[in-house]
Amino acid sequence: MAEALLREYADDHFEVYSAGFDPKPINPFTIKVMQEIGVDLGSHYSKDISQFLGKTHFGIIVTVCAKAEKNCPTFPGVSTRLFWPFEDPVQTEGTEEEKLAKFREIRDQIDSKIKDWLKERGILKTA
Repeated sequence: MAEALLREYADDHFEVYSAGFDPKPINPFTIKVMQEIGVDLGSHYSKDISQFLGKTHFGIIVTVCAKAEKNCPTFPGVSTRLFWPFEDPVQTEGTEEEKLAKFREIRDQIDSKIKDWLKERGILKTA
């Protein structure tokens, strides 16, 4: 969600990548809640962090969950490292509607955080 939203708002300011330690297909609830706000994840896929280690320079790294923050390797040349802790909606139990509600809640939290961060830098792109 964070990658797609940052691309949506500031693709002209950043090269945005997203990767994890145990990539899995994008959760169908993620696809659904992003479609609800007009963000198509059709070209997105989960990537392993090893795709980038030693191959891609990052000026800013943002981790969005405690596990990633704890295990994220050191990338040479990173000038800014941010930790934005969000609950993992995949862990939500309950009915389909309860799960969707949690995914929407986390989507909205990520959206708000990204918008605030971009506004602080004066680079919020209007959609």
